[in-house]
This record gives sequence, structure tokens and C-alpha cells, in this order.
Amino acid sequence: MTQLFINIKELIQVRDASIKKVSGKEMSILPTIKNAFLLIKDDIITDFGLMNEITNFSIDKTIDCSGKMILPTWCDSHTHIVFAGNREQEFVDRINGLSYEEIANNGGGILNSAKKLQKTSAEDLYQQSAKRLEEVIALGTGAIEIKSGYGLTVDAEIKMLRVIKKLKNNFNIPIKATFLGAHAIPQEYKKNKEGYLNLIINEMLPKIAKENLADFIDIFCEVGYFTVEDTDRILSTGKKYGLIPKTHVNQFNSIGGIKVSVKHNALSVDHLEVLSNEDLEVLKTSKTMPVALPSCSYFLSIPYTPARKVIEANLPLALATDYNPGSTPSGNMNFVVATACIKMKMTPEEAINAATINGAFAMNLSEKVGSITKGKLANFIITKEIPSYGFIPYSFGTNLIETVYLKGKKASN
Repeated sequence: MTQLFINIKELIQVRDASIKKVSGKEMSILPTIKNAFLLIKDDIITDFGLMNEITNFSIDKTIDCSGKMILPTWCDSHTHIVFAGNREQEFVDRINGLSYEEIANNGGGILNSAKKLQKTSAEDLYQQSAKRLEEVIALGTGAIEIKSGYGLTVDAEIKMLRVIKKLKNNFNIPIKATFLGAHAIPQEYKKNKEGYLNLIINEMLPKIAKENLADFIDIFCEVGYFTVEDTDRILSTGKKYGLIPKTHVNQFNSIGGIKVSVKHNALSVDHLEVLSNEDLEVLKTSKTMPVALPSCSYFLSIPYTPARKVIEANLPLALATDYNPGSTPSGNMNFVVATACIKMKMTPEEAINAATINGAFAMNLSEKVGSITKGKLANFIITKEIPSYGFIPYSFGTNLIETVYLKGKKASN
């Protein structure tokens, strides 16, 4: 079916097919067309331009977008939406003065989620996760990465990845799966981390590879979790199974996680709340995408990724939600974009670039999504009537999305 969207107040993030990401000063440039049209055929963008340039198309349906804007759907490159239950009590504990580390040391945190997930059936886990996925799609997310890491046993990690695969098969949205077995050290391995690493390497990875359950491999490289040496080992092994590295680094400490990630040509390094000049210099030598997770900083009251420092180093930056039960119980990319502007001093142009085209890069989806480009998937947001795209982060508490299209079909109203 051919659909023509006309009288678009502004068509945002219009890009040539050769652009895969934007870095440094380029991030402040957001190409748009005012008073535009957009043509899609079935699930693909086929044409766009000024209204007065419309030629005689064979159209099945015309949609008038007067006063409204169209932009590509958000690309959320870091989530943990497959989880069981919630960790509301830990939220209250933090209000009462306990730190994230203290909660973890008391058996809370990731281990708390793992305990719940291990007891949850695959079907129940799928239903909980599908509901969250529907919610984030309605909020404008049109491509998403989902991690395991709340299983921490062979069976539970496989269960999580099978749920992600089922979501991939049942939803009309590009989904990338990440194996994050090295998310935390299970209680039974507290004094035997080597034993748990061997479990990941000798039992989990072969089974995951056999069922083709993951695209990426990840590890939480942080004090009290996994070391730089552990990271080197896990990424090396993952690559033998064809898994591309993506890492959790520099959330609380800079311990060399970025350097080892770059050594392994990681697709992205995520968190970066603590970032040294040495880390920036290492990133300059790489093609690795830095990813900031401002909702996590907001929820935990920890520092924000120094976006200005990253951009002024002529580096790219992506934004993602980190949707998870403990440190970011929200998958709202609109809030992420707004928070990046408000707390990280990113301009609306930089934040939109970070949440679309650079987010797509951080999932190896640059050829499919992230911009209004001929030949890409027709995944886009139609806003309500708004004065400018800067109004999206400005009006941070209001849902300004009217309709989400995924592969040329309405996904929400």
C-alpha cells in the first residue's frame, strides 16, 4: 500500500543514506524540511520533499498532517525490559538513605531481580515484557535492544533470551538481543567468581550460540562486579561465537573498562557517568559509540554523563533509557531526550540526533532506522500540533505523540 503524508509542518532528521552517525559539532545540525510531504510504500520510505514538489503519485491513502511534525522513531539501544516484578522497596530504601551499593551488598539490586526471574515461568515473563514493549512503542520507540542478565543461571539466562526472541518474532519492531550473563556474581558464586565466569564461558555461551539467541555480548565492568581482566576474557570468548561487544562501563568508577572495550572494537560503551580525559582520548581512536543513560542518573541521583565534554572532543553520543526494575523503571525516550537537554546541556538538535541516528548505530541498525531516508523502514512519529521540535524536550511532562508508525503501519493512537 502506498501512503502519502501531506502538509507536514516540519519533517525532521532527513538524511542521505551514506550518513550512519554524527559526531562533535555535526550533532548540532538537524536537517529538516518545512511544509513537507512523505511517501511510503508498504514498509519503506520511498520519497519526501517540499509540498510544491509533489508529482503525480499513485496513492492508496493520503494523510493530512497540518500543524504536525514527523520525525523518525526513537532508537533505544540499551534496555533490560525482560524482568520479573519490580524493586519498589529498594526505591524506598534509597529515599531512606541507603546507597545503590549498600542495597546490592544486602542482597538487593540485580540479585533480587535474578531471584524473582528464576521463579517466574517463561510465559509469565513474556507477558510482563510484552506489556512493557507495547508501552514504549506507544511512547515513540521504533527500534530496541534488550539484554539478558537477570537470570544468572544457565536455565534462567536461556529463558530470558528465548523470551526476547519471542518478542522479536511477535512484534513489528527491530529488536536486538544482548547476552549479559556477566551482570553480577550470583550469591552461590560470591567466593568463586572464577567458577561463575567458567559457567558463562563453558555452558551458557555454547547453548546461546547453538540456538542463535543473541546478537551482542555485554558485561558490567565495575568495582564490586567484574574487572577489566574479566571483561577482556568475556568479550574475547563472545567474539568466538560471533557476538559483538557492548559494555556497561564507568557508571561509578573509571577503571579501564573503556580501554578494554575499544580494544575489542565494542559497538558501544554505555553509562559513562564518570569519564576521564584518558577515557576520551581512547574513544577518539575508535569507532565505538558512547551511550548516555540520563534516566538512570535521574533515578539514582548520580552524576550525568558529561555530554558537553564528549561532544567537544569531537565524539558521537547516543541516548538510551536503560529501562530496568532497579535503576531506571522507565522506557520513556521522550523523557530521556528532555533530561539530556535539561541536565546534560545538550541542545534539542543534539539530543534528537543522539536518540535517533546515533542510537541506531549503537544497535547496528543504521541501514534500517534512525532517519528519514529513502529505502529505510517507515518507522516514524507523528506529533500533535506543536510550535517546534524544541517543544518536545521543553514540554517534558506532556505526551506530544499523536501516532507511531512501524513498518508503515499504525502502532498506536
